[in-house]
Amino acid sequence: GVMEHIEEAGIHSGDSACVLPPYTFPRELIEELKRQTRLLAAELRVCGLMNVQYAIKRSGQSFDIHLIEVNPRASRTVPFVGKATGIPWARIAAKVMVGKKLDELGFTRDPPDPRHVSVKEVVFPFSKFPGVDIILGPEMRSTGEVMGIDVNFARAFAKSQIASGTHLPTQGTVYVSVRDADKQSVLPIVKQFEQMGFTILASGGTRAAIETAGIKAIHVPKLNEGRPNVIDMMKNGQVKLIINTPTRKGPTTDEGRIRAAAVATRTPIFTTLTA
Repeated sequence: GVMEHIEEAGIHSGDSACVLPPYTFPRELIEELKRQTRLLAAELRVCGLMNVQYAIKRSGQSFDIHLIEVNPRASRTVPFVGKATGIPWARIAAKVMVGKKLDELGFTRDPPDPRHVSVKEVVFPFSKFPGVDIILGPEMRSTGEVMGIDVNFARAFAKSQIASGTHLPTQGTVYVSVRDADKQSVLPIVKQFEQMGFTILASGGTRAAIETAGIKAIHVPKLNEGRPNVIDMMKNGQVKLIINTPTRKGPTTDEGRIRAAAVATRTPIFTTLTA
């Protein structure tokens, strides 16, 4: 099973949502990943299950493939792949490990991709730790996972968010605060929210970038600039969704306090533009 992580490299694979089959990969990239994985399995003499993690970097029209790690063991992703493909991979691997041959089991070629899309999303314990900054990194922090299935990626991803406890709004206000590197990339996303009828809230440089692009945004004071600020508005139920990519991390930073308040008030928050 070839899965594409939603979050970018640098976030622990156990904390990243992922999609099967991949959503943005061209077919030739998927086949090359399969080829390299087969070569690794043969060289390492793996009998049974193995998981491999790659990092992919676009270079114009081509892709650079970087190998992060190879684990000759099962992982908690195996049940997800089994459910997503309808094939009991753990059972097949166990039979291979005790001497059965793949041709005996009827698996001599790759099965076709399923016609549906499956998204794995993770569940975090942040609600049990008030004040903790929720930004993800190389250390795994999730304590569970859920799955969304549908005929296309958007619906499957939405189902995975709902299953993980994120209450996706269909109207209301969206607060946007992103780092400088994301200010241009976030504009098409904000434009879509505006077209759907959402009111855009922002402060500082993010608001300036949004309005320069011709999108109206209501100014919200930063935490040290006055009230009501975004935390006050969350407590009052006036913010329905937050987009915040971090410039600084930690529970004592303004950003960390906003992200912690989002958890406390059960306000949906996305901290990467890919999500």
